[in-house]
Amino acid sequence: MHNLYRHCSQLFGINRSLTGSGVRETLNYIKHQHPDLKIISFQSGDKAFDWTIPDEWNIQDAYIECIETGKKVVDFKKNNLHVVSYSIPVNKHMSFKELDQYLHSIPDQPDAIPYISSYYSPRWGFCLSNNQRQELRANPDRKYSVHIDSTLQPGEMNIGELVIPGESEEEIVISTYICHPSMANNELSGPSVAIELAHWVKQLTKKKYTYRFLFLVETIGSIAYLSKNLKQMKKNVKAGFVLTCIGDEGDYSIVHSRQGNNYADRVAQYAIKEFTQQPSIYSFLERGSDERQYCAPGVDLPFCTISRTKFGEYPEYHTSLDNLSFISEEGLQGGYNFALLCLKLIEKNDYYISNTICEPQLGKRGLYPTLSTKKTKNIVRNMMDLIAYSDGKNDIIHIGEKAKITPSSILEELNKLLKANLLKKSAET
Repeated sequence: MHNLYRHCSQLFGINRSLTGSGVRETLNYIKHQHPDLKIISFQSGDKAFDWTIPDEWNIQDAYIECIETGKKVVDFKKNNLHVVSYSIPVNKHMSFKELDQYLHSIPDQPDAIPYISSYYSPRWGFCLSNNQRQELRANPDRKYSVHIDSTLQPGEMNIGELVIPGESEEEIVISTYICHPSMANNELSGPSVAIELAHWVKQLTKKKYTYRFLFLVETIGSIAYLSKNLKQMKKNVKAGFVLTCIGDEGDYSIVHSRQGNNYADRVAQYAIKEFTQQPSIYSFLERGSDERQYCAPGVDLPFCTISRTKFGEYPEYHTSLDNLSFISEEGLQGGYNFALLCLKLIEKNDYYISNTICEPQLGKRGLYPTLSTKKTKNIVRNMMDLIAYSDGKNDIIHIGEKAKITPSSILEELNKLLKANLLKKSAET
């Protein structure tokens, strides 16, 4: 099985939330892939800027059982989305009329179980398809046994950090999250792609930058991490990318930073042109993932978010329909290729200058056709444009955008010119 899809399938059934054994099980899986992953703990009650680390939540079982038939009509063990995340314990008998206020469904998606959470206000509830709910409503006086076997008590919140040193202390950060239960694209595509990107980084013989991979719980995890590392990150981070919803077969998307023009924005905006002529580009006003924290006032790190179909823009989002059938090996590979191209561009991007005055003679270096025709210039147009704008004032991303050279082509031409010793890095950069 394809590695990207295999990661998703093996992590899918784990019940995750902001805290608890499911998060640790997920991190231990990632640590098995990368033994140098560091698992960091924050204690319940710890302060992180304006936030407080919540109590740890764990759940063993939950169900709604019809007393008359003895049948479980809703069962957490069959689908962990059936329980409102962070539900407090409950063990009661009640009629459907009483129970209905604790149920959540989506009328216009009758087959979908919604994902609902209540992290910071104590409550309990169940999620079910609207079809299931209508079946129960047919007998409003029927009695049910309602059971949630959960604990909510002081504990810890866990996140994962993997640092791969490079030649420079400047860092490229890949951030993704591990806090949602069984949703494949929303939750597991990001960690799956990040795991494989880390393998790619490790096999590089030379790394221009240090790479930091963060496996966080969304919002409170990034806030807590920033509360301990903001000074270092503001000093060292060159670019950062949040990976989420990156495994379906929809279009490719970017959610820009608050300013919209930082280095990560530029890289992603150029890289996405390799995969689609009509990318979905969103401003920070349409934010929703951890770009909110990395780009917040007072933080302002050079981050953006990259996805296939953006969170909230597909009907399966935050429902049971975001399952292993919604993602695919092809979709995940496309998302991985997008993120990987961003890293390749960053590793090669620089300001270059020509080693010759006027145009170099490419023919004697085997870089120009020896037979000149009307089509000859078109064959080497990308290479010639790259040389023409390599004046120490334009990086290759700017040149690629200006000359309309695809990212893969500019990397190919750059490698040829560097190998032929026709370009060198500008001493001014």
